[in-house]
Amino acid sequence: MSSTGTGTRSKSEQAYEQLKTRILGGEMSPGYRLVLSSIANDMGFSVVPVREAIRRLEAEGLVHFERNVGATVAGIDPDLYLHTMQTLSIIEGAATALAAPSISTEDLAQARDLNNQMHEVLANFDPIRFTQLNTEFHALLYGHCPNPHILDLVHRGWARLGRMRTSTFRYVPGRAHASVEEHENLLNLIESGAPASDVEHAARAHRTNTLNAFLAQNGQPPSPI
Repeated sequence: MSSTGTGTRSKSEQAYEQLKTRILGGEMSPGYRLVLSSIANDMGFSVVPVREAIRRLEAEGLVHFERNVGATVAGIDPDLYLHTMQTLSIIEGAATALAAPSISTEDLAQARDLNNQMHEVLANFDPIRFTQLNTEFHALLYGHCPNPHILDLVHRGWARLGRMRTSTFRYVPGRAHASVEEHENLLNLIESGAPASDVEHAARAHRTNTLNAFLAQNGQPPSPI
């Protein structure tokens, strides 16, 4: 009996990983209906482990369950995205400014390499790849923040975006071009030893610009902060 339980957990874990990969990768887009029997047949499982996997994804906010409709891939909560990005614009701007004096020449070179890769992705745009590189780029800069409390808040904000599997660049691909340019400007400020206030303003404006691109796409007014 215990072996059966172990097998069920194993299949549930496999189903969870496969579904999460498809959702995060964009194969299953927001609103995609998750039909238990269809997914189970596709994976070669019974519906039980698939149901368990979907419940787990629902708890993580990646799946939404609606009565008379069933489970669907969750879309972006506009209010949650707005509040998360507004918060990140403030705390990540501060974290990047505080980190600037500790960012080495090697770090700047690595950040430029990441930004160059993002520029190359623009030619044959892949929002998932672009977002991955973008995440690495910013983590390299704010990661040197000496204030652990601010850094913890930044990590929480990025984790919240991750749970929303938000890629603004999927919805507003044109924003990617400006983002690369703003990255270069931010690196130039850090490299030149610009005042912390200038670095913070540039980092904060960069985050706000991304938010406003998303808001404009959805017919909403720009963020006041």
